[in-house]
Amino acid sequence: MSSDERLQNPLTDALFEAVLLLKDKEECYRFFEDIATIAEIRALAQRLEVAKMLQRNDTYTAIGDVTGVSTATISRVKRCLNFGADGYQLILKRLQEQSK
Repeated sequence: MSSDERLQNPLTDALFEAVLLLKDKEECYRFFEDIATIAEIRALAQRLEVAKMLQRNDTYTAIGDVTGVSTATISRVKRCLNFGADGYQLILKRLQEQSK
């Protein structure tokens, strides 16, 4: 599945090109600390953890307890896992392969 055309524009392209230039975790911390709020970064991190937990078939209650997100956020991530652009699927597969 391809990405949503509404997201694609020169500014977003430039952002993603910049992210691809980051070399390690420390550079990611430095860049994201400057470009986003702590709350925005934490929200993204929570969504990734929700996706991991949904993939493991954890319950909404367990996911909420661990991540602190609402059931609405869990539902949104689940919808993206099932019907999205396969971005979560892509990264979850790579993370799983990396941990082997």
